[in-house]
Amino acid sequence: MKIVHRDLIPDGPGSVKMVPEEADDLWLAYNLIAQGDKVMAVTVRKVLRETASGARDAERVKLKLEISVEVVEYDKEGSVLRMRGKNILENEHVKIGQFHTLEIDLHRPFVLRKALWDSLALDILHQASDPTASADLAVVLMQEGLAHIFLVGRSVTITRSRIETSIPRKHGPAVAGYEAALNKFFENVLQAFLKHIDFNIVRCAVIASPGFTKFHRHLLLEAERRELRPIIENKSRIILVHTSSGYKHSLREVLDAPNIMNMIKDTKAAEEVRALKEFFNMLSNDPARACYGPKHVEVAHEQMAVQTLLITDDLFRSSDVATRKKYVNLVESVKDMGGTAYVFSSMHVSGEQLGQLTGIAAILRFPLPELEDIEM
Repeated sequence: MKIVHRDLIPDGPGSVKMVPEEADDLWLAYNLIAQGDKVMAVTVRKVLRETASGARDAERVKLKLEISVEVVEYDKEGSVLRMRGKNILENEHVKIGQFHTLEIDLHRPFVLRKALWDSLALDILHQASDPTASADLAVVLMQEGLAHIFLVGRSVTITRSRIETSIPRKHGPAVAGYEAALNKFFENVLQAFLKHIDFNIVRCAVIASPGFTKFHRHLLLEAERRELRPIIENKSRIILVHTSSGYKHSLREVLDAPNIMNMIKDTKAAEEVRALKEFFNMLSNDPARACYGPKHVEVAHEQMAVQTLLITDDLFRSSDVATRKKYVNLVESVKDMGGTAYVFSSMHVSGEQLGQLTGIAAILRFPLPELEDIEM
């Protein structure tokens, strides 16, 4: 995210002009913009003009509008942020109080004004403007007949392609068609690889499958035969990882692999995977030192027992200001007591997993077996 101008007071009002430069930036902006905030951007609106003959003619006009945000939506596949609200900037085409939907896409500047820049909003802003935080990783997750290509960023995991091919059995009368079907499948995956994986952006490309399925060899042979420079020049950045399947849930196994962890160890995605793994280990080996659910975590925090807090960004997007403030205060309070707080992106596989556990969990400094008696 490019920060063009900032004029704000921490824990007070202010504005920031920014330009989203990648899909991660739009997700961070989505988490930054709350109901009641003001957003100003250039937009296009259809207006009716009366011609000399008295007829009405529709025309699309470019104008600058500022709205008071009521609804924010994030379109992951289209990489667009949509905000609906009432116009608060007078101009000849849109009256004050009229509803309008602003669309923010990549490279479109906008100004965000907040009445209160709390610590969470400032953290997101810092994260968005940190150029070293990018964790772009391309993952080809595959098994025979099925492949997914994912781009794993700082905060968002995007499915770039899904390739499915019917492959006959290796044995029996259909054996002749097996090799042909497999080669066709590999060719489709190779084309998707070339289309969606840009080594100028990603740190490395991971090929992950239950047995590497011969695809890696096929990729390198075809690259030499066709002189595919992007693959030939970056073959050292193509890494193999073993997974149990070609489905999205196996992404956890990829991010957990030691050779991948070493490459992305300084990134937010890796921190989340490590923290969640530690939580599940604690839940299995010493369950009295791990808890989840808002009530249990709250009680543990009152007893100053929370060492590591795990919470999804979903919980901060509540339209109820008091609920958001409660979770912001919880994160601040845990940090003030010397604990660590991880805000998980619900667009990452680890965030989805935490979301299935109510979206909030904690590793405790000391056992609290009495939590089991409290209803969640």
